[in-house]
Amino acid sequence: MGRPMPLPAEAELVGLKAHPFVPEGVNDPASGDERLPIKATPFHWRDPRTIPPREWVYGWHYVRRFLSTTVAPGGVGKSSLTIVEALAICTGRPLLGVTPAESCAVWLWNGEDPAEELERRVGAAMLHFSIRPEDVEGRLFLDSGRTSSIVIAEQTKSGAVVAVPVVADLEATILENKIGVAILDPFVAAHRVSENDNGMIEQVAKALAGVADRTRAAVEVVHHVRKTGGAEVTVEDGRGASALLNAARCSRAINQMSQEEADKYGVENRRLYFHAYDGKANLAPPADRRDWFGLVTVDLGNETAARPTDHVGVVGAWQPPDVLEKITVEHLHEVRRRVGDVEYRKDPQAKEWIGKLVAEVAGLNLSDKRDMNTVKAAIASWLKSGALKPGEAKCPRGHLRPIIVRGEFNGG
Repeated sequence: MGRPMPLPAEAELVGLKAHPFVPEGVNDPASGDERLPIKATPFHWRDPRTIPPREWVYGWHYVRRFLSTTVAPGGVGKSSLTIVEALAICTGRPLLGVTPAESCAVWLWNGEDPAEELERRVGAAMLHFSIRPEDVEGRLFLDSGRTSSIVIAEQTKSGAVVAVPVVADLEATILENKIGVAILDPFVAAHRVSENDNGMIEQVAKALAGVADRTRAAVEVVHHVRKTGGAEVTVEDGRGASALLNAARCSRAINQMSQEEADKYGVENRRLYFHAYDGKANLAPPADRRDWFGLVTVDLGNETAARPTDHVGVVGAWQPPDVLEKITVEHLHEVRRRVGDVEYRKDPQAKEWIGKLVAEVAGLNLSDKRDMNTVKAAIASWLKSGALKPGEAKCPRGHLRPIIVRGEFNGG
């Protein structure tokens, strides 16, 4: 696990607390050793059934002894999401539809906002989900980087230098408070090295992964993304070097609802909705869906004679409406019955577009964006199932052109 370590003189100067262990792989500056010896450990087989299972805390993202990351553009809702997830973990309640695998203490550290703003956000979430103060007493820890700085490494002329006393202090705090999940938001506030230098970022990421391993806590970092020109963000779009993604075992990307999705679901203000997708889950089954969330506004009721009340956005689970809810099996059978009467086309620009038939049969209005998306989704679904299929017919000039015909379909 580590070696006894006396308090370094430089730590005394900056007021850092001592810690009884040096992280493995880090030299004790007081020992005079140039490096630790390299040893090979013989493998001794043991029955896999006796190996303890991975210690998942919440869903397939927070897992003890590992580093995880969340990447997202600014202002989408990533910080609000981690606040509600923290409350879910420390209360054991499925606030976002996920029941925590275990309930444990959570430490939220925000390196940008003042403590009072963090209290507003947490307070609003507690009001919205009817969480009592006693439900989180001693289980939720909240700190601001403005008053409690955590700088894992600094850049010097010779490269990045990991602040061993800071790492040790971080571990001591986690252990002393029995914290199971520690969330650092954002990553850039927890170091002072070049974001674009893989070697330097690797040192920071490995230091955090080491903290997770030695304390048996899940350590999460929230990270900003580079500019993507409007394209959907992936976990590879985290700003700067890729070493952070490589060091993490679970990574997810958060994206705001697109205008196309808003039209599809009939949403007026798409900026209130976002989804998370596990783009890297080395320890979990492959993700096959997106988790959607929506922001609701909570009135804190803290108005004074001089100032109005604060309104704070709180994240909640959101389920997209079924695009095909207006389409029935009877509609499908009627479309299949009539599709042979006219040479219908797949192209929405064509005069004989099959979507016009679908809209007529289902009583939908093609000038309505949501109805238009319902028609397109129905056509795509029926083509995929084989109820309809592509065909060809000769145009008046004798050329073959693509049309839609009945498929071999035996569905109910």
